[in-house]
Amino acid sequence: MPTPAASHRFPRLALAVAALALALTGCGGTATTPDPSAHAAAAPDRVEPLTPAPLPALPVTVSSADGARVTVASADRVVPLTGSLNEIVHTLGLGERVVARDITATFEQAAALPVVTRGHDVSAESVLSLRPTLVLAETTSGPAEAIQQIRDAGVPVLVIAPAKSLEDVPKRIDAVAAALGVTEAGTRLNQRTADRIAAVRKEIPAASGKRPRVAFLYLRGTASVYLLGGSDSGAASLLEAAGAVDTGKESGLGKDFTPITSEALAAAAPDAILVMSKGLESVGGVDGLAKIPGVAQTPAGMDRRVFTVDDGVLLNYGPRTDQVLSSLINQLYGKAA
Repeated sequence: MPTPAASHRFPRLALAVAALALALTGCGGTATTPDPSAHAAAAPDRVEPLTPAPLPALPVTVSSADGARVTVASADRVVPLTGSLNEIVHTLGLGERVVARDITATFEQAAALPVVTRGHDVSAESVLSLRPTLVLAETTSGPAEAIQQIRDAGVPVLVIAPAKSLEDVPKRIDAVAAALGVTEAGTRLNQRTADRIAAVRKEIPAASGKRPRVAFLYLRGTASVYLLGGSDSGAASLLEAAGAVDTGKESGLGKDFTPITSEALAAAAPDAILVMSKGLESVGGVDGLAKIPGVAQTPAGMDRRVFTVDDGVLLNYGPRTDQVLSSLINQLYGKAA
């Protein structure tokens, strides 16, 4: 199994395992005193569309991240090729126009849509069979031959850069809204999202000592993939927004991910470990995580202080990022938040 690519938070194969609700399990507590009995409350795996639904003003011509200029004449049949993009379209209020999903679109409103990916790869035939008027992709969507086949069939394909930080949230919403001809709705959604993120950040307790140190681990036990997130993993922005230190970034790991070693974990010395819920499950829970070399010797491993957020939302950087931040804050600081 390939390791996460430097150009994105995860490879397509890794993204294919994103699933289920915003299940926020794991150990929580204060920044200094772990409380294994504290758990973050699960949030419904639903998006909250804008109301009333906007009416697209088309045609429009927009710039694609791959350098193309894309003209969109109709938003009647939209196929987003990532869960994050699907979430944005639905939250803009245009979910009824979405006719398909990829396997990473796990929220409730998308559940009944046909899947147009085979594992992690886009099926051009499946996409084209749905007669789309617009396909939304990311630079990591592929294979490239499938994307080109869709374009060669005359379907507008807009490629959007993947998200890695909070600063990317408004950019992605604006890009999708512009392509759909609903720029005003994009402005409204950006304001709502920014307000909610700002409100959540006010929940961080006043500083009372050192900031909690968190290591982000990418785990796929079934493929023996155990990686430590660096500055380019996508998690640093969230952890810093929650008042924590990303120990991989602080340790000078400039890449997205690096294989876990006892030496790297010892240098990071995290107080807590952040993992995706499915990743933790794949190694057998906290007990299995502690068996990975070096984990048990860290302060986090000794205290069994492990935080989880669902695979399908942790690094989406979209309209539900406030929920992700709220989860991290609650797990980091417990009742203090």
